[in-house]
Amino acid sequence: MLIGLGSGSTSNIFTDLLGEQIKSGALKDILAVPTSESTAARARALGIPLTTLSQLVKAHRPAVLDLAVDGADEVDPRLNLIKGLGRALLREKIVEAHARCFIVIVDQSKIVTRLGEKVPLPVEILPFEAEAHISWLNSLGCRAEIWLEPDGSRVVTDNGNYLVRCWFEDGITDAYDLAGRLAERPGIIEHGLFLDMASRVIVSGAVGIEVLEK
Repeated sequence: MLIGLGSGSTSNIFTDLLGEQIKSGALKDILAVPTSESTAARARALGIPLTTLSQLVKAHRPAVLDLAVDGADEVDPRLNLIKGLGRALLREKIVEAHARCFIVIVDQSKIVTRLGEKVPLPVEILPFEAEAHISWLNSLGCRAEIWLEPDGSRVVTDNGNYLVRCWFEDGITDAYDLAGRLAERPGIIEHGLFLDMASRVIVSGAVGIEVLEK
């Protein structure tokens, strides 16, 4: 199988368990595509064989993954997601868009009625004229602020871009409209709205495990 490995604390658990299964011999012939440098380093340490979408193309194989597994910051009733607070939203979206099946693993606290209710929407922006991009984001009815490290420096993604966090006081009214506006704006590299991408969501809650499907 070709598997996309997500980024973040929940995805790390899946990656660890996958590594254990490969090491024990229970799983064989697995190739994984990581969504961040940190995930790649973790997978290598666990002995998980890695590849990239580009390497698959060069080997004359379809750049299509059998499965991608990742966490999410929010999940709405349509299984739309906010992702990216693990700082890897662009690479996550690229990899997971190439998966036949995209499984999301969350706990009950991530389930919301409207995206943006609990967490900010992360947006990856070009460093060139960053303040202009942030000013435009603030015109969308949110409070947009550059994401800073504890030492006050700007968060920089694996792609060399900045991240902005956008807080919507009452949540995002129309996620599809917002996604379209963000996609059309020069300087906005990518956003954390993962719409119509999840195949199923596995939810851990007080009553046990629930699997949500469209």
